[in-house]
Amino acid sequence: MKPVKVGICGLGTVGSGTFNVLKRNAEEIARRAGRGIEVAQIAQRRPNPHCDTGSTPITADVLAVADNPEIDVVVELIGGYTLARELVLRAIANGKHVVTANKALIAVHGNEIFARAREQGVIVAFEASVAGGIPVIKALREGLAANRINWVAGIINGTGNFILSEMREKGRTFLNVLAEAQALGYAEADPTFDVEGIDAAHKLTILASIAFGIPLQFDKAYTEGITRLTTADVGYAEALGYRIKHLGVARSTAQGIELRVHPTLIPADRLIANVNGVMNAVMVNGDAVGSTLFYGAGAGREPTASAVVADLVDVVRAMTSDPENRVPHLAFQPDALSDHPVLPIESCESAYYLRIQAKDHPGVLAQVASILSARGINIESIMQKEAEEHDGLVPMILITHRVTERHMVEAITALEALDDVIGDVVRIRVEHLN
Repeated sequence: MKPVKVGICGLGTVGSGTFNVLKRNAEEIARRAGRGIEVAQIAQRRPNPHCDTGSTPITADVLAVADNPEIDVVVELIGGYTLARELVLRAIANGKHVVTANKALIAVHGNEIFARAREQGVIVAFEASVAGGIPVIKALREGLAANRINWVAGIINGTGNFILSEMREKGRTFLNVLAEAQALGYAEADPTFDVEGIDAAHKLTILASIAFGIPLQFDKAYTEGITRLTTADVGYAEALGYRIKHLGVARSTAQGIELRVHPTLIPADRLIANVNGVMNAVMVNGDAVGSTLFYGAGAGREPTASAVVADLVDVVRAMTSDPENRVPHLAFQPDALSDHPVLPIESCESAYYLRIQAKDHPGVLAQVASILSARGINIESIMQKEAEEHDGLVPMILITHRVTERHMVEAITALEALDDVIGDVVRIRVEHLN
């Protein structure tokens, strides 16, 4: 059987890794796929010293790959929204299958892309778009198909996890660790997507759609970054038996779907709380299987290439199958997607960590407790430190029971209005993941 011809668009970190893995493991891959996979064309802006492309035809025009009649599968690894969308839609219109690692493209334009792919009877595979080399999309879409998924929670941005790990382990400041992350290549010169939760929200949007059978709705995801976290809060969390992680949470409730990314306290004895450095981990809780944990490298040349090539193998296996009988892009049949709404953040529910800077006066704690109680907020634990020498203020740290965001915002507004409370109340959500 003649080999499947692939066009790789983008020969950066992931593109070079994909080329190298396909070349190095060609025999093993062919045994799995049932036929060979040949890179017949590459689109690149500049040569990559990490791979020897040999005599493979090269072009600077990615759209030329989509228009090449010899190409069976286009691998989109250029990133971004605009040109990538044009490339993928052009490839689909030309009857070509697509493999992509572009989480932003899928999260924002996936509904349109999948609809076009169904019309043309082609496959769009995107395992590498979430958590690098961890095969969490395949597991969620196929391996856990018997389950009603209750929630998904993940550390799905390695840069943020590296920063928080360094802050906890070495007592370093956010800005200090960020500078190192940029020097090591973990963070971009503009780290906004990583540290403000946008990258994680792209990935969480995809996971939530597959978990709950809803359309992709990135615009409704709540994002909150880690830029305001202090070493003091990291230390207080540790003293209370928690670790702070930049967590993506998608939860199904009777009212709707929670879709949120934010700093989160997790009990230190949870496996996911002990995922450090640039590693990723995703927990999935299903009604039949209970909780499962998927852990591994969330980025990098060959870990991500592993997922890209796995998608290529799946595409080759399914190319001759009836399009109506293929695994749906978002796990559920397109006409069976739910209109269960994504909840605004004020309707979401979680426990909370609060840090209050108060004057060293009697009765302040009683006032705090009264404000919380009046809004139905129960205190699970409290830690009160000695007055700080430089300003005489007493840090009061509380962990509350679960409450809606709306009620917590009302309580914080009332707390900050107290004469004895100085400055803003620090609020970090808490998830027990049990």
